[in-house]
Amino acid sequence: MRYAIKLGLLLLCTTSQVQAAILRPMGTLTGNTVKLSDLFDDMPGNDDRVLGPSPAPGGRIVVEAAQLAAIARQFGVDWRPNSAGDRVVLERPGRMLGREELTGPLRAALIGVGAPEDADLDIPGLVTPLIPAEAKAEVAVEQLDYQGGGSDGGKFTASVLISGAGIPTQRLRVAGTVTEMVDLPALSHRLLPGAVILPGDLQTIHVRASSVRNEVVRLPDQAIGQAVRRTLLAGQTLALADLGKPMLITKGMRVSMQLIIGSLTLLANGQAMEPGALGERISVLNPTSRAVVEAEVIGNGRVRVVPESTPIVPPGGTRVSSLSNGVTIR
Repeated sequence: MRYAIKLGLLLLCTTSQVQAAILRPMGTLTGNTVKLSDLFDDMPGNDDRVLGPSPAPGGRIVVEAAQLAAIARQFGVDWRPNSAGDRVVLERPGRMLGREELTGPLRAALIGVGAPEDADLDIPGLVTPLIPAEAKAEVAVEQLDYQGGGSDGGKFTASVLISGAGIPTQRLRVAGTVTEMVDLPALSHRLLPGAVILPGDLQTIHVRASSVRNEVVRLPDQAIGQAVRRTLLAGQTLALADLGKPMLITKGMRVSMQLIIGSLTLLANGQAMEPGALGERISVLNPTSRAVVEAEVIGNGRVRVVPESTPIVPPGGTRVSSLSNGVTIR
């Protein structure tokens, strides 16, 4: 868009002094006014004299040869156009007001009337205004209507005043919803069943509180050292049901069986009939007697026969009371 500078609108003075000057074909405006120095270079006199207002942020002014010649005569600048094609293009950079510049003060105002502190604002169709690139906006919430929706947030409407140095004061009407958010541990990469979660496997994600429906891990310490029971993907929150103690014994694994009777400790080799984690009870086969007993997992590849466990023996076999070095004790 082209704007014409109205000569004499903000004329400060006129001088007959002759000044050598060079035309500036293009320039960038950083304030609210157009100055003589925006058009000409190498003027020994007062080149900060104001010619008129700047365009709005994102706009431009095009000053053609005839107008430039008139300005030069008016202000005593020694310059004449070489051709009718001489002109100056002045642009005023602009930027869109950042979303956080607007939502930050709005969020603070909503918290002041009862909205969740850790909340996400959804403002459909929000278009922030264009402001000067160099300007710092001041945003104030003038009117606010908030209807809380319990733990999930609620709805709001507000009138926001936008001002600042070099920024035309304007009001913006906004409406949207407030959603409570929570920070939760999540996997930083995929883990396969049986993998034990380490600190480096976790990251923190910001999710809607309403989307957390099951019992999930709230703190990293609840997950670190636990094994995953199914394939879990990166960025996925961790359900407590998907975690468990690491398996120290796998099905079919050869294990060391221990039976304590008073001060006597009896040892034997066995074979796990099922997997087990620390503290869990599993069935273990004594290959010698073919008896199957219940045992507690006490370490990697080690179990302790439950004292009150009644061995299960094949039909026609003899009940086993204890085990020692693979020998059945009757």
